[in-house]
Amino acid sequence: MKDVLIIIPTYNEIENIENIIISTFQLYPDISILIVDDNSPDLTYKKVQELELKFSKQLFLLKRLKKDGLGTAYVEGFKWALKNKFNYVFEMDADLSHNPKDIKRILEPMLINDYDMSIGSRYIKGINVVNWPLSRIILSYTASIYVRIITKMKIQDSTSGYVCYKKTVLESINLDTIKFSGYAFQIEMKYKAYLKNFKIIEVPIIFSDRKYGVSKLNGSIISEAIIGVLSMRIKNIFNIKF
Repeated sequence: MKDVLIIIPTYNEIENIENIIISTFQLYPDISILIVDDNSPDLTYKKVQELELKFSKQLFLLKRLKKDGLGTAYVEGFKWALKNKFNYVFEMDADLSHNPKDIKRILEPMLINDYDMSIGSRYIKGINVVNWPLSRIILSYTASIYVRIITKMKIQDSTSGYVCYKKTVLESINLDTIKFSGYAFQIEMKYKAYLKNFKIIEVPIIFSDRKYGVSKLNGSIISEAIIGVLSMRIKNIFNIKF
């Protein structure tokens, strides 16, 4: 897995970061991890710097000046991945809600059947979410239905943040035009890949809510997703670049 990079954005994940890094390297000794930290007040980046000494050729840190949104963190990570010539690039959360054991399962369809994008899906086989309150499940599942209706994509879990891209997908997207963060960022990336006719597959995963730290979901992120999806669809209908 020397050509595979896992990008993990962080903001105040000191309780989780060592666990996710160590557990991932234990499973995949040849993999690489890039942490994109938004100058966490809890000094998450300091722990990453300590671990860099142990995993000097596999663990990397991009430390940003301030909290600037999930979408921009991933865009910086994608650019770093392309510059360093990784062929497969993952998005993964720091809070252990994404099980590192699923990396292999998500990657396999790309290696074996030449898919361009593989999504760890909570909803491809029922609803596979653990420890979320019912209100959060309803919000997430309803959002995915809404996205399918508006965009016409066949993707069941369009807001999933556990995704692997082949480098050709990232190269084909003008990353400087990515507009959104949070839910809307995840949808925007999938929609742009879908419109370019890349082969996309969903792989069932079980999503477990974080045990430590605080979720970054808030009302503004939800509003951005609702309005953003409509905006992208309208621009696509009228052949306006976005």
